[in-house]
Amino acid sequence: MTFKTALLAATLLALPVAVEAQSWDPRVQGIYVGAGAGANYLQDAEADRTSVSFNWGWAGVMSVGYGFGNGLRLEVEGSYRHNDVDSIRYTGARFNGPDIQNVTGDATSYGAMLNLLYDFNLGGVMPYIGVGAGYVWHDYGSVGGRDSFSSAQNGFTTTGTRSVTVGGTNGAFAYQAILGLAVPIASVPGLALTAEGRFMGTASQDIDGRVDYTGSTTARFAGQTFTSPTSTLREAVKFSADNYNWSLLFGVRYNFGRTAAPVAAPVAVAPVARTFLVFFDWNRDNLTDRARQIISEAAQARTRQAVTRIEVNGYTDTSGSPTYNQGLSVRRANNVAAELVRLGVPRGEIVARGFGETNLLVPTPDNTREPQNRRVEIILR
Repeated sequence: MTFKTALLAATLLALPVAVEAQSWDPRVQGIYVGAGAGANYLQDAEADRTSVSFNWGWAGVMSVGYGFGNGLRLEVEGSYRHNDVDSIRYTGARFNGPDIQNVTGDATSYGAMLNLLYDFNLGGVMPYIGVGAGYVWHDYGSVGGRDSFSSAQNGFTTTGTRSVTVGGTNGAFAYQAILGLAVPIASVPGLALTAEGRFMGTASQDIDGRVDYTGSTTARFAGQTFTSPTSTLREAVKFSADNYNWSLLFGVRYNFGRTAAPVAAPVAVAPVARTFLVFFDWNRDNLTDRARQIISEAAQARTRQAVTRIEVNGYTDTSGSPTYNQGLSVRRANNVAAELVRLGVPRGEIVARGFGETNLLVPTPDNTREPQNRRVEIILR
């Protein structure tokens, strides 16, 4: 076997493993489920002269979907978001002042979305992007604040109470954008840890609200105190809630039916056979000094490489009859084998055969004396 033949054989043996390894893709294939939770920021709700701002809250999502194996995924998601009220400010002319104290309440969103996502296969990690649309209900629960105030200016002192109340539940069309990163867990096929940034908003919703003001003004003039009658203001307002949410979520995802990535087994490369050529004089089968030197080199090479079989193949040129040449090739092979045994090679490793005038090293017509065809090939396998 030539070196090129051995290299080709090794390549063909490695090919099935290479194809199998390339065909495995860590992106989602088939049914999967996922869940995540984290922090949520809700932007302010605005009325004509009133605004409500919120503290950081939390969000949670759960999803079930299907991966097509090419990076695309389609999923149904349920979501929940919650934020407590941070402050309420009124900017009306009669009611202008600092933020209202003693605020209470919260804003909650819950809904269902249909998401389309795409995974990028980067090996150890899988970034993904997605968009979604659906319907979200937005609830303001007992949002409000009430406090007392007092202000003095140019001899006039105004005292009273003020309050803002917001409440109600509305639903609207919702949309979202998703940017995430999944890290597959190699020890549990199909399991991945996820981190996501999401923006979710809705069509504008009107939330009912009310502003209440009660107060009176006291003034001193010419040593006398004058107090105005108590006045009351009640104003209905509509808060415009676009429900803009910014969420940072961490979670897990499990893809059913996945198996571990195939581990490419080491490819056993077929050993390259080494050949030694021993040449003979015309019509002779005895070993020359040069022939014995080459046979000795073959015996030494056997000790330096893993050899399972030694082929000793005898040949002749085309002079003489085929029958005679067959016998001559056998005698040449046997003499070389005997010399190998004399040099310490076990006879059981040697296969000695004669091939007559076949397999010519140099193609010639019949009855041609060609020195290179009068040979024995010692092949270490």
